[in-house]
Amino acid sequence: MEDYRLKNRDLEVEDFIEGILNGNRVMLAKAITLVESNNSKHFLKAQKIIEILLSQKKESIRIGITGIPGVGKSTFIDTFGCFLCNMGYRVAVLAIDPSSQVSKGSIMGDKTRMERLAKHPNSFIRPSPSGGNLGGVNRKTRETIILCEAAGYDVILVETMGVGQAEYVVREMVDFFLLLVITGAGDDLQRIKRGIMELPDLIVVHKADGENLEKAIMTMHEYNQMLRYITPYTLGWTPQAVNASSINEAGIDEIWTIINKFERYTKESNIFDKRRDEQKWNWLHDLIKQELSDRFYQHPQVKQQLEIYEENIIKGKKSVSASALELINLFLFDAK
Repeated sequence: MEDYRLKNRDLEVEDFIEGILNGNRVMLAKAITLVESNNSKHFLKAQKIIEILLSQKKESIRIGITGIPGVGKSTFIDTFGCFLCNMGYRVAVLAIDPSSQVSKGSIMGDKTRMERLAKHPNSFIRPSPSGGNLGGVNRKTRETIILCEAAGYDVILVETMGVGQAEYVVREMVDFFLLLVITGAGDDLQRIKRGIMELPDLIVVHKADGENLEKAIMTMHEYNQMLRYITPYTLGWTPQAVNASSINEAGIDEIWTIINKFERYTKESNIFDKRRDEQKWNWLHDLIKQELSDRFYQHPQVKQQLEIYEENIIKGKKSVSASALELINLFLFDAK
């Protein structure tokens, strides 16, 4: 295979297409860099690449993985990913960190915590920067998924770095959603976000080993009791809680069996394809709203007048509704 790293010239769209379809990880990484770039030229080139690759549809299962910090997401993904790779699957891991406001990037250390998986020839790990913007996570991660699938990765794992709004964003871009929990943290999780319990298709009580095994079994039963009173996210599917240990590699095969069962059920009932179509529809409208919002707040006249309107509203000189309409008209009239 041609070594694209030796090329000194600018890569053309055709170079990316050929490299990605041939499974060249260097070209895949370069294409993802284009997707993540805020440069307008890079954006246009990335969109051309994606549009061509969309016709190269390949079967895949997209799995979202979340859990509070300390639950062992990276360790679990390392074990679960190696399990899949050893079965012959090609696994791509996208670790996103929408909470990084200082570095404007991801926790790169996660790749080092997935030591075995990072070395496996069937894996590809990409921490995806978001700049603290969930809209950035939405677009860039979705487009990265498309690139990874075109490169032949048939299992896509999307990891969120903690519990927050990112869970809802990721839920809307994957087929199957897995929530990792640990013993003693159930109440804390509920206080953080009660709504998160309505999102997962499977709950995994992690670190079910050693002296913690008995507690993990009790926690699993508690979650299974709780799930009986929660409306499932996937119609007709009954979520359950299971135990797993990444250290002992216990329960990993059961998790994959459940995911396979879920995939068969959703494809036979047409939920799988319908969900992906709905996700594309939602993605389109989310991006339209985001783009309009960005253009509105970056508009020179709006930026100049916005603070004045804010002060007048606070002082009671202007109503909120009238101010909003006037600012929008200012944006639309000047945009013409």
